[in-house]
Amino acid sequence: MNRDTRPNGETPGFTLTRVLDAPRDLVWRAWTEPDEMARWFHPRGMTSPREHLRADLRVGGRYAYVMVSDDTGERTPTGGVYLEIAAPERLVFTWGHPEAAAEDSPVVTVDLEDLGDRTGMTFRLRGVPGRPGDDSVYDGWSSALDVLTDALADGPGRRA
Repeated sequence: MNRDTRPNGETPGFTLTRVLDAPRDLVWRAWTEPDEMARWFHPRGMTSPREHLRADLRVGGRYAYVMVSDDTGERTPTGGVYLEIAAPERLVFTWGHPEAAAEDSPVVTVDLEDLGDRTGMTFRLRGVPGRPGDDSVYDGWSSALDVLTDALADGPGRRA
């Protein structure tokens, strides 16, 4: 395994949390259904065109999407492999280039807590460092989760 590790053997990464104004089943759909993923699976200033998004939601299945910069049109292919699926409470997948080997890719874990009409979400990324203000992985995922928050507020099927 070639994942980045720190001198103390700890895998770098970060955790983001949100309380979302949507029931857990809708949040789960946002993470797992391509039509819903296309609405938010990108930071602000980008889009994820539905025609470039596919998801084979099963352990060992692959997902892939392309983020497109609103300003430049630059395309960023992204994807990975589903490692654990426990609907509707936990999703674990690799994240990086769509063709990267799973053992060489960072891992995302999303835990969803049922709060009735709301959902507590804990997002953990391990395998790459990130911190607020890095204008990279941390800021990108934080922004994407903000887009998710907006998409859920708009309701299923409406673009954020």
